[in-house]
Amino acid sequence: MMIKSAFLRFISVFVAVLGFLFMGVHTGEPYDVEDPDKCVLNFAVFSDVHIEGNNIMRYKVISHALRDVKKNKSGHDAVLFLGDSTMNGQFGENVLLHGAVRLALRNEKVLTALGNHDIGNGQGDFEEMLSRWYTFSEAFFGRHLEHPYYYEVIDGYYFIVLGTEAQTVNSMYISEAQYEWLDGVLEKAGESGKPMFVFMHHPTDYTVDADGSYTYRLTNKLAAFNRTHDLFCFVGHTHMPMHLYWSFHTDDGFEETYLPCLTRLSGEKDNEATKDTGTALEVELYEDEIVLRGRDFFRSEWYTDSWEDDEPLCEVRYPLKNPIAA
Repeated sequence: MMIKSAFLRFISVFVAVLGFLFMGVHTGEPYDVEDPDKCVLNFAVFSDVHIEGNNIMRYKVISHALRDVKKNKSGHDAVLFLGDSTMNGQFGENVLLHGAVRLALRNEKVLTALGNHDIGNGQGDFEEMLSRWYTFSEAFFGRHLEHPYYYEVIDGYYFIVLGTEAQTVNSMYISEAQYEWLDGVLEKAGESGKPMFVFMHHPTDYTVDADGSYTYRLTNKLAAFNRTHDLFCFVGHTHMPMHLYWSFHTDDGFEETYLPCLTRLSGEKDNEATKDTGTALEVELYEDEIVLRGRDFFRSEWYTDSWEDDEPLCEVRYPLKNPIAA
């Protein structure tokens, strides 16, 4: 396995070096968190990269975005990818994606969630494609996985990643074993007294039971936990343009943030004035609040509304129920 992992890293990074050279120099200026002296934790969140072997423009977007995320002067405690990182889950697509991430973020903590496109988008053998996802996760992030769900504690904060356990497109199947696992992790995270973060590809209300029927079991579980703890959830899949106000909502009793498609391009279906091209989130945690800031990582600028150019767009603040001790 070590030899296989080393070979995967070598060939993928070699391809990424050539790709980055071809895409040209990234000219974006350095940026920073809002208040470097008071920020206690910060991370970037991307979703729906959809790397595709015959779509060079998507590779251009991710190559520029990865180089821009490295220009945060405060660095990042983690960088998250919320699934559909590839278009078809193919070996070559994974080489392109993971090589680019490894080359640009070699010193960053990277966490990835499983998306429906990463396992064939309803086509192909689920176990085979899931095994491929495991292989690249271990080779590039040193993370040996036996399930599409896991967690990591980063600087004392719980980062919980959930994932579907069946070949799905617009739903996420969660087994009884995953629910039981989640209960145990939430209990441990709650004992820390610190905010916790949940990441998955599908929104929580896309969850189905074993018989395929939709259920609010996950939604209700997270909402109940959030009544006394600070829990923040980040999802992808819908390609929700981030400039729409309902991208951030609390209808279900907890903050669930919808991420847009990172590589939506001009002329593609359902594109809305390319507002979401290159767009992702910078998340900053402070002593008494969490701040979500939409950033165009492709153009290296904070996202602004074209009608009110002086106003920041997608800057949302949530007060903490349990402020962090200084």
